[in-house]
Amino acid sequence: MFFASDNSGPVPQAVLDVLAEANQGYTMGYGADPLMDEVRQRIRDLFEAPEAAVYLAATGTAANALALATLVEPFDTVFCTPMAHIEEDECNAPEFYTGGAKLTLVEGSDRMTPEALTRAIESQGNRGVHGPRRGAVSITQVTEMGNVYTLNDLKALCDVAKSYDLPVHLDGARFANAVVALGCTPAEMTWKLGVDVAVFGGTKNGLMGVEAVVFFDPAKAWEFELRRKRGGHLFSKHRYLSAQMAAYLRDDMWRDLAQRANAKAARLHAGMKDHPDVTIVNDVTANMIFFDAPAALHARLKEHGAVYHVSGSDTPRGRFVCDWSMPDEEIDRFVSLLNNG
Repeated sequence: MFFASDNSGPVPQAVLDVLAEANQGYTMGYGADPLMDEVRQRIRDLFEAPEAAVYLAATGTAANALALATLVEPFDTVFCTPMAHIEEDECNAPEFYTGGAKLTLVEGSDRMTPEALTRAIESQGNRGVHGPRRGAVSITQVTEMGNVYTLNDLKALCDVAKSYDLPVHLDGARFANAVVALGCTPAEMTWKLGVDVAVFGGTKNGLMGVEAVVFFDPAKAWEFELRRKRGGHLFSKHRYLSAQMAAYLRDDMWRDLAQRANAKAARLHAGMKDHPDVTIVNDVTANMIFFDAPAALHARLKEHGAVYHVSGSDTPRGRFVCDWSMPDEEIDRFVSLLNNG
């Protein structure tokens, strides 16, 4: 009953098969491999963006930080929520790779509102050389609380950003889970709303370790290439990144894996939601569940083999994250343990 993270699950055999195929013989390095040509074209087709510049990075931290570094200057600020992935989970990597650009937190929790974003933008850029210049807006989708911005939500935020001539970065570690939850296309969740750069996550959705950075305007492409190399994230044996992403894109594997993960969370949620001591605190539309429960209940669940993260002490909050491979039998075993003791 392993619900700790979708980082913890296995890699689909089809990905390993493509990696094994890519391991044969010789090919050019640094992204000049034929598989990367395939990846680039497939992502352009998937996003309906024939001019998009597409790059791979091995980690989400590198993908986000390097993308933001390409969008802003060291004297700029990036607007994000207090629970944004770049604020909570990147160990100041965005500040490091941007050369010191600060993060300005938009008031609220995991989902920013247009009104709060406007106030945050208005609070910066007013002090000349004494304060930061307005930089970019960064949106985490799915959020760190497992919630999903609607397309209207995203459009409203992008409209605010564009009214100040600010670029928009979409942090999409769970990009596929959000697309499946919304029933939309990748294009509809990104550039058609005003997103300038999107991270198309793979690692949390079944891959060994690769993320795609998609620039819908290729004007910044060369700068990203330079920053990726300077930052130590250009793989010489790039074909092993390309192979993972190629497998992910073929036959819509990315969508299939996300549908499975979301369905696992829905099954788990259905078995938990009516328990009198459990309070679900997020909208369970993707693959994450946050819930409050008494400490004694958490202790009993963990004692019987449930693995997940708990935070807080008064009414501890649990976090479940379902990956594509979780057996339904394990979910049902947990639900039986929860409801029957």
